[in-house]
Amino acid sequence: MRPRMKGYMLRWRPKELCLLLIILMGATVLMLTFDRSSPLTPSLPSKNPLLLLSPDIKRVPLEPKRHVREEISTLTQGEFIHDKEEHHLDKTTIDTAKSSSDFETVPIPKKICNYAKGKWVIDDRRPLYSGFGCKQWLAPMWACRLMQRQDFAFEKLRWQPKDCEMEEFEGTKFLKRLQDKTLAFVGDSLGRQQFQSLMCMITAGEDSSDVLDVGNEYGLFIPPGGVRPDGWAYRFLSTNTTVLYYWSSGLCEIEPFNVKDPRTEYAMHLDRPPSFLHQFLHKIDVLVLNTGHHWNRGKLRANRWIMYVEGAPNTNRMLADIGNAKNFTIHNTVKWLDSQLPKHPRLKAFYRSISPRHFVNGDWNTGGSCNNTRPMSIGKDVLQEESSDPIAASAVRGTGVKLLDITALSQVRDEGHISRFSITSAQGVQDCLHWCLPGVPDTWNEILFAQI
Repeated sequence: MRPRMKGYMLRWRPKELCLLLIILMGATVLMLTFDRSSPLTPSLPSKNPLLLLSPDIKRVPLEPKRHVREEISTLTQGEFIHDKEEHHLDKTTIDTAKSSSDFETVPIPKKICNYAKGKWVIDDRRPLYSGFGCKQWLAPMWACRLMQRQDFAFEKLRWQPKDCEMEEFEGTKFLKRLQDKTLAFVGDSLGRQQFQSLMCMITAGEDSSDVLDVGNEYGLFIPPGGVRPDGWAYRFLSTNTTVLYYWSSGLCEIEPFNVKDPRTEYAMHLDRPPSFLHQFLHKIDVLVLNTGHHWNRGKLRANRWIMYVEGAPNTNRMLADIGNAKNFTIHNTVKWLDSQLPKHPRLKAFYRSISPRHFVNGDWNTGGSCNNTRPMSIGKDVLQEESSDPIAASAVRGTGVKLLDITALSQVRDEGHISRFSITSAQGVQDCLHWCLPGVPDTWNEILFAQI
């Protein structure tokens, strides 16, 4: 029996050995695999700061390691893009903050509207007052509704500035803005038209018991033997607002040689502003000056005015020319007014540019006419860069006096004059200088209101 047992053992040992080797090799492979890819690794918290710090990433079961690497790669690229966007936004934010800071410390200037640029448009809400009414303020010689004129389309036009809106005029708003203040017009008959226009605009052409004549406070009364005072002043009691006009056609001091002689001559002091301004400037809050059409030899002779400079008759040949004398006087008066502004810091001063005339085929006394009654300017742009009144523009340049520039916008309104319908002119004489009211001067006041 022993030899059989021995043979049995020798016969099975190789198989057993092979099986044992296979088991050992399998165990070794498993152990090596276990060591290289530990099943605990995926359960450890990620050390990637993008996953640790982002408050928007929710904690979800982690996928196998291969997918985690892909996710990290994707997030990393996204984070770089996000960083760039944050950098851009931060820069924008900084720039914006800087601009805001600059705005607080150095305010950005408000865009100034150039009211001289624009066009005339039709507005059915016009006119601002009735030409049949306003008899309390409007002289009949300028109320074209009371004349023989039949075409009143010109009353429906409104001035529309280019690239900006002009504040609409309202009488109550005007009075509130000028509460406890005085507005004065000082100039020629066109200044008087602007004054009467404003009074009609404030009251909407209706009679008002709220208005008090205060002309005596400004020395505006009819002198002995005179026809009318040198101006008018009215106060709206509800707001203590005063509006006045003083006649100074040359915008300089006029001094009689002999106050007792009604036929006396007068010294026309080209280098002195009107004495009215010396006397009452401290009472004025808004001042509008103008001159122009009285500067001709005929007017000077009729008024018996003799040009003076430095207290003596003028001997300067340059100033003997009427145009040069006017230029000299305007510049001198504006310069004097500018020198007074520091003493009157509340004063807003304007010089109004010249109102255009429209005589055709002659002048006022040589058969000149302006027969057109139809508005020809509707929709046509007025876009000049410089004022059409270079003397006025030159006078105010570099001063604190503002230019009320109405020349170009009025130049295209030839149909708005009184023309042949005047009730005061001699037979055959047309008025192509003064305007029908309501009319173009209303726009001058709208522009003035927008600037005060």
